Amino acid sequence: MHLSNESLLVIIVVGIVAGWLAGNIVRGGGYGLIGDLVVGVIGAFIGDWLLPQLSIHLGTGMVALIVNATLGAIVLLIVLRLISGVGGGGWRGGAGRRW
Repeated sequence: MHLSNESLLVIIVVGIVAGWLAGNIVRGGGYGLIGDLVVGVIGAFIGDWLLPQLSIHLGTGMVALIVNATLGAIVLLIVLRLISGVGGGGWRGGAGRRW
């Protein structure tokens, strides 16, 4: 697979928007501004792979890309929440500790 600089830039910008949206949708599952942005970029790749595997095609255009990446980021945030075992502890510390 070959990515041009332009398509890589689009993936990063869409991922940043998707990370912000997913952080707001999945309350308690966010990792702060920078963490959500990283999750959004990774979620863009996950959404780009996962949705076609499920035979879900949202169309073309920037809005479809953002929705696709947001869904991937939401999946990633939920998986990270399940792995951490705490509803939002994540990278902020305190994972596994309840007071």
